[in-house]
Amino acid sequence: MRASDAERERVAETLREAVAEGRLEMEEFEQRLEATYRARTHGELEPIVRDLPAPGTAVAPVGAAPIPTGSAVRWADRIGKPATSGGAFAFWGGFGRRGNWTVGRKFTAFAMWGGGEIDLREADFEDREVVIRCFAIMGGMQVTVPPELNVEVRGIGIMGGFGERSKDEGVVSPDSPRVRITGLALMGGVGVERKRSKAEKQRLRDAERARELERERGRGRLEKGEGDRYQDSSDRADSAATRRGADPEAL
Repeated sequence: MRASDAERERVAETLREAVAEGRLEMEEFEQRLEATYRARTHGELEPIVRDLPAPGTAVAPVGAAPIPTGSAVRWADRIGKPATSGGAFAFWGGFGRRGNWTVGRKFTAFAMWGGGEIDLREADFEDREVVIRCFAIMGGMQVTVPPELNVEVRGIGIMGGFGERSKDEGVVSPDSPRVRITGLALMGGVGVERKRSKAEKQRLRDAERARELERERGRGRLEKGEGDRYQDSSDRADSAATRRGADPEAL
């Protein structure tokens, strides 16, 4: 069966999602995207995304309607796992919770004459409602969260600071867990920073590069179409002149 422009666009959207999620390298993405726009039948389109999930779900037929994507799918996979840590302690030293770990629904961190790092960017969550209590006495603590996470900061600083700032802007997802960060900083500091991970920044750069590549291909197809129309008009004029017995070069 012949493929439509809409079906080719749905396959291209699947490829864009795949490169943004790190499933495809840019070189392979470019090859598959080029094959997508050359495809004329369903049989040519289907192998291009056979080993890829459709946006937000399992592989869907080429002719199926696109499935909405968003934080609902990603956050759902990160909520409801068994906690791997319910607290941290540092005295004249430091602690770290980063990478792939699961934060308990109640997490208590204490640092005295030391410091600690709590990174939630790649973390999972035991529950949709999480409370993180941070206590820093003559020490410091850094909590790093993704821009899309719903975070509420309510801490007290006495001869110290307890606050938040954003390094990367983002829209808070309504489907993300709700994290309340409370506690006390006495002659010390607790900082909460919204910041994307290096992997997420790379995915965003790859996705932007993919969109730019597609825009360039679109401009190329438009220019080719205009060139073909001009050539067709010229050929018709030459043919008409030949039928009249005129020299085409003289027109």
